[in-house]
Amino acid sequence: MLEKYNIPSIQDADLNGKVVLVRVDHNVVKKGEIHDPYRIDATIGTLYHINAKGGKIILMTHVGRPRDKKTGEIKISKDTSVEPIVEYLRNKLHVNMKVPDFYPHENRGYLGIETSINHLIRELQEGKIDGIYLPNTRWFQGEEAEGSDKDRFANQLAGLADIFVNDAFGSWQPHASTVGVNKYLPSYAGFLMQKEIENLERIYNPQLPFIAVVAGSKFDTKIDSLYALIKKADYLVLGGVIYNAYLSAKYGLDIKGISEDDMKHAKKFVEFSKQYPGKLVELPFIIESDTLEGRQKGKYRVHNIHELKPGTKLNYILDIAKESFKEEKITKIFSSARTIFVNAVMGFTPHFNEGTIALDELIDKNYEAVKLYGGGDTMQELKRLLPGLYIVALDSPKYYIFTGGGAVLKAIQEGTTLGIEPVKALTK
Repeated sequence: MLEKYNIPSIQDADLNGKVVLVRVDHNVVKKGEIHDPYRIDATIGTLYHINAKGGKIILMTHVGRPRDKKTGEIKISKDTSVEPIVEYLRNKLHVNMKVPDFYPHENRGYLGIETSINHLIRELQEGKIDGIYLPNTRWFQGEEAEGSDKDRFANQLAGLADIFVNDAFGSWQPHASTVGVNKYLPSYAGFLMQKEIENLERIYNPQLPFIAVVAGSKFDTKIDSLYALIKKADYLVLGGVIYNAYLSAKYGLDIKGISEDDMKHAKKFVEFSKQYPGKLVELPFIIESDTLEGRQKGKYRVHNIHELKPGTKLNYILDIAKESFKEEKITKIFSSARTIFVNAVMGFTPHFNEGTIALDELIDKNYEAVKLYGGGDTMQELKRLLPGLYIVALDSPKYYIFTGGGAVLKAIQEGTTLGIEPVKALTK
């Protein structure tokens, strides 16, 4: 598959005795804790391979959003530290891995890689330690910078190693650590990156019928991929706030909590979808809640969208009712599918869960279909709500869980894996 895109793979690299800088997507820490190590575990095959071939590993990832976009200030704190990841790897792999200690400048994070790291690299080369894990890449000024600052940081990172391996499919933003380092070092795709690209092909060239299910809290973050999917898929199913905005735009409902921006996008999408009659599958039963404070008795109710008149005022629509997934038309569409792509949490978490549970259970009843789940919240909610199904999905050839939902949507939107800048950078 990589040959099609002219992407060099880690299998082709001479790793013996080389220091290998590996960009991973271990962005799994929230407030100093790991909630699901799936993204870490997914990269272990690459780490084993490098070690087995005699390579010396330096890892790097981003964690959270420590940089204030308005002020540019970078906050270094335990909440966005890599230490929980390092501790997890130490315990799982029984390795001695160290994190270098750099000097933080007030509100500016780290200015760059400091020479103090050299003694750790010596220990790594001499076999005294098993690996180095750099601090959160977003703690460095150059990571999210542009121009010369970005290039300078990328060059500093490259100076640490002999070879660069990108195994961070989910980290699709074109930052210094994902698109800059390859300018200065021989660069290769890791095993996870290869696996994600292979599974993307199952979306680009799906077995038909192909259903896509997409939900989200903002239309503008999903809109371009929705345009691409309604053209490509046999059926498109919406959920979350984007479905609320769609219903408001199409049926003239006045639903609380929808922004003007979302309504603007929704109206355009409703018009656009008329070119593809029958493709947009509407889930008829929705749950209205008087409050965002949870599923409180007497303060929520189920509506059939086809019984609501234009101008009807509704409070917050916080879930799809399970009755929607029992409708004959809906069950028939899902049972006949041969490829199902899901990037969706249907309800307002953590209290409104019945839509997500009903969706995932209905999908699982289709034994023939390939089921491709986008990462992030979709994966977290599958694990939280249906842990047994989640465990099955991890090992089933009929399931694949991507490590990065945003990256998949970006690739769908662009129509090619090379539309993701860090993947494209590996071809240069």
